[in-house]
Amino acid sequence: MAVAPALTVPAPPKITASGVGKVKLGKTYRSLRQQELIAKVRPGCELGGPRTRSAALRAPLKGSVDLTLTSPRKVRTITVTSGAAARGVGIGGTTADITAAFPKARVDHSTDDTFGLTLVKIPSTGGGRLVFGVETTTNKVSIIGIPAIAFCE
Repeated sequence: MAVAPALTVPAPPKITASGVGKVKLGKTYRSLRQQELIAKVRPGCELGGPRTRSAALRAPLKGSVDLTLTSPRKVRTITVTSGAAARGVGIGGTTADITAAFPKARVDHSTDDTFGLTLVKIPSTGGGRLVFGVETTTNKVSIIGIPAIAFCE
């Protein structure tokens, strides 16, 4: 009797200081759109002014990219809400998971009351400029920002 080949599930895209998967900081909107990595550009955060623009990430990623104000528009920040992990820590991870994977991580409680998120910041000397947003109610990672989380509320 023949044995069916095992199905391999691809690993989730990796989050690094330079980006997530093939979506990298500094890449142009046009190049990412041609590769079908991001959706159409849309207005960004109103607090940033009338010319701000962002675009949603395409599957398997969920999240968005914020673009520069000048032409050609380039990726300035990346926000991931699902579909990727940094050193094995993804959405649903805990602060303990983050500090185990990134020993130089710094916990910042300054946004606990305002946004309901504890920020765990990874310095460039500790694995890259990343920020994990850990919800204060569940103590689970709900958002990851490269190099920062763009708050717009």
